Amino acid sequence: MAQAIARTGNAVELLRNQDWPSITFPIKPEFTNWRDEQRAWSSTVAIMDQSHHMTQLFLWGGDVIPMLSAISPNTFATFRAGIAKQLIAVNHAGYLIGDGILFYNSDDAEGLVLIGHHILIDWVRFNAEKAQAVGKDVHHRLEANSAMRGGVDPTFYRYELQGPEADKVMQKLWGTIPEVKFFHIADVEIAGKKVKALRHGMAGQPGFEFYGPYADGPAIIAALQAAGAEYGITMVGAKAYSSSPLESGWVPTPFPAIWDDDFAEYREWLPAARAGSIGGSLYSTDVHDYQFTPFDLGLGRSVKFDHDFHGREALEKHAASPSRRKVTLLWNADDVAAIVRSQIEPGIPAKFLDFPKARYGFYQMDRVELGGEFVGISTDAGYIAYDQLYMSLATLDTGVPEGAVVEVLWGEDPISHKPQVDQKHRQVRIRATVAPAPYHEYARSVYRADD
Repeated sequence: MAQAIARTGNAVELLRNQDWPSITFPIKPEFTNWRDEQRAWSSTVAIMDQSHHMTQLFLWGGDVIPMLSAISPNTFATFRAGIAKQLIAVNHAGYLIGDGILFYNSDDAEGLVLIGHHILIDWVRFNAEKAQAVGKDVHHRLEANSAMRGGVDPTFYRYELQGPEADKVMQKLWGTIPEVKFFHIADVEIAGKKVKALRHGMAGQPGFEFYGPYADGPAIIAALQAAGAEYGITMVGAKAYSSSPLESGWVPTPFPAIWDDDFAEYREWLPAARAGSIGGSLYSTDVHDYQFTPFDLGLGRSVKFDHDFHGREALEKHAASPSRRKVTLLWNADDVAAIVRSQIEPGIPAKFLDFPKARYGFYQMDRVELGGEFVGISTDAGYIAYDQLYMSLATLDTGVPEGAVVEVLWGEDPISHKPQVDQKHRQVRIRATVAPAPYHEYARSVYRADD
C-alpha cells in the first residue's frame, strides 16, 4: 500500500481509480426473486446463507485478549465463552478502522473467530503477527471468503433465520425457544447435530444465526426448511441479502482511517489490492475527509473507557462532543424515477442507479448537502421492496434534525477511472428525508432492548 501511494502521490486518487471488483456472494443471486426474498424477512421468515462471503480470522493463545484490548475500545472485562461482540478499532486520532463480529466459542485452539469484511481483520492480523514475533502467545489462521478460496469448503456453515415468524419455526424445532440474550451464543441441537446459535439479526428482525461444522450444513438447512414450510419460509439469495444492512442500520464497509503516521508500518505490510476503492460524489484530495468516528456510524455502544487502548485520548474527546450521527435517508421517489428515466432519454444520463443495491466502490461515499452546505456523507444505498423505498445510510451533522429534507449528490465529478463507474454520466441531486437508523422501530428498540 505504501508503494502504491508513493507511485500515485495521493491516497484518495489511488482509491478513487482502483479497480475493485463488485462484492459478490458465492450463492445463487435469487432463489425466487429478490423482491419477495426481501419481503420475507419483514413479513414471514427467511433463511440467509452466510457461509461464504465473509473473511474469518481464527485466534487463540493466552495473549490474544490483551492484544485485542490494546487496539480496541471494546471492553473485555466480562468477555467469555458463549458471548459475541461487535469489535471495532480506531487510529490515534479516534477515527474508525473497521468493525467485525468476534465470537468467543471456547477456550480451545481456534476458539475465538473474528468475522466480517477484511478491513478490520487485516489490522488485527497485522497486530497478531507482531505480537507473535516478540514471543507473545498469540496464534491465528486466516480463512478468506469462498470466492477467494477456490472451491475449498469453509470451516463453518452459517445460516441466519430471520423474520416475525422465526420464533414459530424455532418452536417447531425445539418446542421451547431457548432464552438467549442479544449477542449471546447458545448450544442447541437441530436434526441430531450440535449447533451454535447466536441471537442477533442482519435485517433487524427476530432470529438466530446458526453455525457449526460445514459438513453438517445440508442437514441443518433441510431441517429449517421443513420446520418453516407452513410459515412460508424463503431462501434469500445474494441480491436480496446484500441489501439487508439498509434495514438493520449497519454500514458494512466504513472507510478505514489508516493514513497517519501510526499506521505507516501497517501500510508497508498491507497489499494495495486489499485497500479497496472509493466510489461516489464526495471528492477531496485530503484522505481525512473520508474518515468516520465510531459515533458517526452508531458504534458508540462498542466504546468503553475501562482500559487503555490505541486512540483512547482522542476518542474520549469525540465521545464528549460527537459532531455527526447515523441516519437513514429516504430518497425522493420523483428524483429516483428521473435518474432511471434518464437512461432511456436523449442526452447524457445520470449515473446508473442499480437495484437492489447501488454501490460503485468498496466504500460508497456520496456528498450530502442542506441549503448548499456540506452536512454529511451518504454510504450504502439501495431499494427495500417491503417499504417500497429507495434509501441510504448516512452520517450527518448533529444539527440536522429528523424530517429535514437534504440533497444527495449522485454521480462523480471528476469521473474516476474505475470500470465500475459509467464514463459518461452527469451529476444530479436527489432530495432525501432524514429518518432514524435503523429505519424500523422494532430494530431500533425492541429487538436490541436486552443488549
